[in-house]
Amino acid sequence: MTELDAKQEARLLKKKAVVDQRIAAATEERGVTILLTGTGKGKSSSAFGTMARALGHGHKCAVIQFIKGRKATGEQLFFGEHPGVDFHVMGHGFSWETRNPELEKHAAEQAWELAKQVLSNPDIHFVLLDEITYMYKYGHLDEADLLAALAARPAHQNVMMTGRTAPRALLDSVDTHSKVTNERHAFANGVKAQAGIEW
Repeated sequence: MTELDAKQEARLLKKKAVVDQRIAAATEERGVTILLTGTGKGKSSSAFGTMARALGHGHKCAVIQFIKGRKATGEQLFFGEHPGVDFHVMGHGFSWETRNPELEKHAAEQAWELAKQVLSNPDIHFVLLDEITYMYKYGHLDEADLLAALAARPAHQNVMMTGRTAPRALLDSVDTHSKVTNERHAFANGVKAQAGIEW
């Protein structure tokens, strides 16, 4: 072994010791809350990818989409008939499409009633509340109700939430918060949105 190889191995062993120590210190077993925000593409895609992981482990999952932008998204077509997923598309579309705040608020309230049932169901291990944060931005729902439901959910249940922005109280309460930033987007350069990428 050369001196360079020995230095590299020593560095890796030191790193391994740090990682092993962190793993040993993480002893709490419970479900987590994960929030994905930001202006970049990929928040819902990441959440559905995580749900695929949960399904791979045989976990029962539920999806509630608070905004329906198109009639049939790829994720709905793929997961909608999956026996391990309860898939609910709620709402009436994006606000610039509906232009009816009263209708949007009513749809949000209906979706939230369903979400409360899901969040209290111990048979469901993974819950995706897709685009829920917009409901608080538009004033359709009360964030205190969400925080209370998250706190009271079954201990093993994991919850992912998505949306560009989120109330400060939600940001401060979740276990994991990732922000997706937008460095470049094809649509801004005139590339048409397409099935399989945007929906």
